[in-house]
Amino acid sequence: MGSPTLRIVRIALYLAWTVSLMPVQGLGLLLRRPWPRRLPLFYHRWCCHILGFRVRPIGHPSPLRPLLFAANHVSYTDIPILGSLLPASFVAKAEVARWPLFGWLARLQRSVFVDRRVGSTAAQRDALLARLAEGDALILFPEGTSGDGNRVLPFKSALFSAVQQSVAGRPVLVQPVSIAYTRWDGIPIGRDLRPFFAWYGAMSLAPHLWSLLGLGTVEVVVEFHPPTTLAECGSRKALSRYCRERIADGVAAALSGHRQPSSPPAPGEPPPPALSSKGERPTAAAPRDKGGIVKGTPALPGSAVAAGSTAP
Repeated sequence: MGSPTLRIVRIALYLAWTVSLMPVQGLGLLLRRPWPRRLPLFYHRWCCHILGFRVRPIGHPSPLRPLLFAANHVSYTDIPILGSLLPASFVAKAEVARWPLFGWLARLQRSVFVDRRVGSTAAQRDALLARLAEGDALILFPEGTSGDGNRVLPFKSALFSAVQQSVAGRPVLVQPVSIAYTRWDGIPIGRDLRPFFAWYGAMSLAPHLWSLLGLGTVEVVVEFHPPTTLAECGSRKALSRYCRERIADGVAAALSGHRQPSSPPAPGEPPPPALSSKGERPTAAAPRDKGGIVKGTPALPGSAVAAGSTAP
């Protein structure tokens, strides 16, 4: 299934684009210049254009810092899709650093590599806190693996360990983000077609990628849900549950066609709204309560908000 010619053209364009920008990003990191924070956004926008992804955002990422995005994980293609919308770094398992090409790209985007073996929670927390303290936003996949795109897998609450501590006196905001692959060349993607786009289980990477590259245009709906904090939810497990419920609802709504996404950003267009790397509150920010949460954010029963208190 798919066009062999389209596959070859996409591979050639992707490799040419990637190889041309890798030394630019590497030089910026070596010289400690500011552009390595923003160049990946521009790079991923064009990667999505080359690979045929039309990203449709709903809502906006929070402009506040420190910030951790929690997203469901469907495929390796989630990386350019989220990277096209967020000037942020990914949290990846340690073995990704050793992958050819993709490992190099992950390093160039300043990904945080964590060991997810039992007993490494403290090391994970310290690595994430160090980057949050630098003003970076991070993207976490709390499922710990990729799913089939039809449902959201259980979250591993241990991956939220970093939010148990404040950064420079501010609580870490956690914003749920849902990703759903919804249409292929304008046709709704049903359960039978979703394995062409989702990469999970025992699927081999190379055959899956080769098939995907010939499949035309794919619409992906990305929804940014209201952020929260550990204090608002009351516990790490409650925070994990809050994020999973919002993401699961977002995925279900996108797959059913109930969400109305906006137009995709152009490859060179800046993301709305502008994100602060220092944590300053922008003048156009949405109204927030004392805990830094968007007013109207649903609270979990038994949480600090439900009890009438706010985050410190």
